[in-house]
Amino acid sequence: MKIPIKYNLRSMWNRRVGTLLTAAGVGLTVAIVIVMMAMVGGLTSAFTDTGHSDQLIVIRKGSRNEVNSYYGLNNFATVRELPGVASDEEGKPLASGEVVVVINWPRSSGEETNLTMRGMGEQGLKLRPELRIVEGRTFESGVREIIVSRSASQRFDGFRLGDTPLINDAPWTVVGIFETGGSAYDSEIMTSHSDIAQEWQRPIHSSILLRAQDLQAVEDIRKRIDEDRNIDLQAIPQRQYFADQTSSAGPVLVLGTFVAVMMGIGACFAAMNMMYGTIMARVKEIATLRALGFKRRSILSSFMVEAMLLTLLAGILGCLMALPLNGITTGTANMGTNGSFSEILFQFRITPPLLVAGIVFALGVGVAGGFLPALRAARIRLIDALRD
Repeated sequence: MKIPIKYNLRSMWNRRVGTLLTAAGVGLTVAIVIVMMAMVGGLTSAFTDTGHSDQLIVIRKGSRNEVNSYYGLNNFATVRELPGVASDEEGKPLASGEVVVVINWPRSSGEETNLTMRGMGEQGLKLRPELRIVEGRTFESGVREIIVSRSASQRFDGFRLGDTPLINDAPWTVVGIFETGGSAYDSEIMTSHSDIAQEWQRPIHSSILLRAQDLQAVEDIRKRIDEDRNIDLQAIPQRQYFADQTSSAGPVLVLGTFVAVMMGIGACFAAMNMMYGTIMARVKEIATLRALGFKRRSILSSFMVEAMLLTLLAGILGCLMALPLNGITTGTANMGTNGSFSEILFQFRITPPLLVAGIVFALGVGVAGGFLPALRAARIRLIDALRD
C-alpha cells in the first residue's frame, strides 16, 4: 500500500517555514550553479558562434592568431585573385586585408585592460553581415573614425557615440555603435586598415578574411594557400579559427565545475539535515503509519518523494533567482584570441536547457540528500517508535 502524495504536501505545508528556508538555501545553490554554467556558455558561444562556414581567415604560417601574424601587403593581391574566391555585385573579390592592434584602456570601473582594435579593408563589413550599426554610421577611411561594439561602449569610458578618445596619442572619433549578436567581434573597435597602418606605422596585414564561392571552394583555396611556399601563409575556416580560440573558457569552466560540485555537496547536506530533522520530529507519525500497515518500502519511497518535492521547489526558486542575470554583459582576459590578454566580452546566456539542467541538478540534490534520512525513517522499529 502506497502512502498518498498529499500526505507529503500536507507535511511540507505544516512545516512551511522550515520548508521555505531549506528550499531557499538549496535554491540559492541552484542559482549559483546556473549562473556559472551561463557564464561558461556565454564565453564559449562568443567564439563558437562567430564566423561563417564559407569564409576563411588567412594568417602567417605558424601563427596561432591574428596579432601574432603579420606579412607584406603584396600577399593580399595574390590571395584575393585565387580561383574560388567569391565576388560582390560589382565583381570585386570578397576579401579584406586586415590589421589588428591591442590598446590598453581603463574600464568604467577603473581597472585597465586590453582592447582589440581592427583595421579592415573595403570589403570588411560585407564579410560580416551579422554586424549591425545600431547608432550613428560606419567609419570613413583617412579621417580617424571608429565604430565600437555596444558592449565595449558600455564597459569602457570614452567610447560613446561622438566621443573623441585619444588612442596612440591621436584623437579618434566614435561615429557608430554596432552589435554582432554576441560574437567575438562584439569585443572590438573597428576602423579602416589604412588608418591603423598609418597611425601605428605598420604597413602590413595581420590577416585576410575572404569568402569562397561554395564549401568545395573553401577546401580548394585552403589547400592552394597551404601548398604555396612563395607566400608562406595558412588558411583556416573562419568558424574553426574562432572555435580554436576558446582556451579562455577553460579556467572559467574549471572554476564553474568546482563551484558547482562544492555547492552541490553543501546543498545535499542542507537537504539531508532538514530531512533528518523532519524525521526526528515525526517518529510517532511514522510509527502510526507502520501500525496502519504501511510497509518499510512505502515509508522509504514516501520520504524520498518528499525530499524531491522540496528540492523541486528549490530548483524553481533557483531558476527564478538566476533569470535576472540573463543578457548581462561581462568580460574576461583572453589569451587565445591575440596572445596578449585582450578583453573578451560576452553575455550570460540562461537558456531553457540550462534551466532544465538546474531543475535536474536540484532533483539530484534531493535524491542524494534525502536517501539516508528516508532509509532512517524506513528502518525505525515500531516498538522503538512507540516507546519514544
